[in-house]
Amino acid sequence: MIGVGVFGGTPIAEAAGGVLASDSTHLAPASGAFSIWTLIYVGLGAYTLWQWWDFDDRRRIAWLVVASQLLNAAWILVVQAGQVWLSVVVIVVLLGVLVALFLRLRATPTRNPIGAAVADGTLGVYLGWVCVATVANVAAALASSGVDAGGNPVPWSVVVLAVAGLVGVALAVVGRGSLVATAAAAAITWGVAWIAVARLQGQPESTTTATAAAAVAGLVALVALVALARRITAPRD
Repeated sequence: MIGVGVFGGTPIAEAAGGVLASDSTHLAPASGAFSIWTLIYVGLGAYTLWQWWDFDDRRRIAWLVVASQLLNAAWILVVQAGQVWLSVVVIVVLLGVLVALFLRLRATPTRNPIGAAVADGTLGVYLGWVCVATVANVAAALASSGVDAGGNPVPWSVVVLAVAGLVGVALAVVGRGSLVATAAAAAITWGVAWIAVARLQGQPESTTTATAAAAVAGLVALVALVALARRITAPRD
């Protein structure tokens, strides 16, 4: 809530001189992408309630979930303070925590549909979005330091988008169509697609970057759907 200015804080898009705004770099998603936070916060609230209601054998991940929320709050405060490079450090640590959660959720699946939805679904979306946010954050930090990528940021943007796509594909493949992997891939698809929208409709405008982003989003979505289909049709023991 502070991050969007509800409680008096500067909205993230305006903090730190606007380096995280949708028009700051070629890898910044359009503002519509950030509506995904509503889903994440609602899911985290549901996860908290679920832990109070049903302490199953996956409760050992709870401390990692708490750590992720504390890191998210720290990131908002750091950005509000204008410390862009420190925000990169925080978000990279947050990404590491979410990857650890992904691996633990994949290793300890649950047959409880509610538990799966509030844990695997929410944390998968959280991970996927933070993957995209990390890319945008690093690009913003470089831009704030005056790094101009040789005067032409488009080729570098395409390379970084390709790497983000490989991460999304890897999550889908490693997760083998699990809910946490599918949710992560969906969030990456969402975030990268909004990068395409930003480059087509806003500044800096770049058809090349938009095309690359759209292709990456499509590839991640396709691989995730194939993995999910294979999981659904696989013989049950």
